[in-house]
Amino acid sequence: MLYPSIDMLTEKVESKYTLVTVASKRARQLRENNNLQLDKPKSKKFVGQALEELASDLLVYENPETRK
Repeated sequence: MLYPSIDMLTEKVESKYTLVTVASKRARQLRENNNLQLDKPKSKKFVGQALEELASDLLVYENPETRK
């Protein structure tokens, strides 16, 4: 079983496409700055760590169109 599950992650964002975009941007930030918000991540890869941050509500996605 994969952690975090796709079902849990799609509850946090609108679609799978948004999930990919958010995770890739955060993974790029982690690679460049190494500012991980998790204490003990299960994943060793940046994309996995970004998804874990999203699942644990340390990374929050706000839709810019509905943020007004």
